[in-house]
Amino acid sequence: MLDIIYKTVTNPLIIIDIILIITYIIVAPYIKDIIGWFGEHWVKKELKKLPKDKYKIINDIMISVDNKTYQIDHIVFSNYGIFVIETKQYNGYFTGSKYDKKWVRHSGSKKYYYTNPIRQNYGHVKAICEFLNLEETKVFNIVCIPSRAKLNIEHDGELTRNYNIADKIYSFKDEIIDNPDMYYQKIKESNITSKKVRIEHNENIKKNIKKFDEKMCPKCGGKLVERSSDYGLFIGCSNYPKCKYTEKINPNDL
Repeated sequence: MLDIIYKTVTNPLIIIDIILIITYIIVAPYIKDIIGWFGEHWVKKELKKLPKDKYKIINDIMISVDNKTYQIDHIVFSNYGIFVIETKQYNGYFTGSKYDKKWVRHSGSKKYYYTNPIRQNYGHVKAICEFLNLEETKVFNIVCIPSRAKLNIEHDGELTRNYNIADKIYSFKDEIIDNPDMYYQKIKESNITSKKVRIEHNENIKKNIKKFDEKMCPKCGGKLVERSSDYGLFIGCSNYPKCKYTEKINPNDL
């Protein structure tokens, strides 16, 4: 018996498997953040190609507007406008539009729902406009997808890939901002670097996403609403009769 155990624990393949399993257990909770980091890294690399005498860049910005914090991946300042950039590292086949609250990732017959980054980043654009007291026509919403995700998304030019991000910015040729350095300095000086504030911001986002998802139909993504029948109250999908998803109401929640 001891001989079998010895051969097992000294087998190089088994040792490698054990190391991989342990590594996965340790790394798994951070995989999403790691993948996101790579996406932002590739975008930063492309943005560095912009001429420094015409464009100034700040990465990973957090500002507070009306007691609400906003975390933005990248902002580019120039005479041609201010570009607010959100990076999303997606994989798979996505459908949706710039106006949808959620985009759909299709995996066979299954559907998974993701917060629409164009809408999300539009909130960042509005915050920057208010913070800098600028018209919306001078601040541009750009969502960059570095991955090879297949996107069937209706939009008005907000979406781009990392290898096209510089050309996307170059396409804006009208000089509409007189002193972009002033706005660059204001954002730079107001950037919140406190780890505590940033952790609280991320925790609040997760809570809001969870709260929103709880109101969504897990079958089609429609809105869940309270309904009644001869048997009492229940939760049903707003897309009924196309979607017949229902769930019972917990009496303790009434």
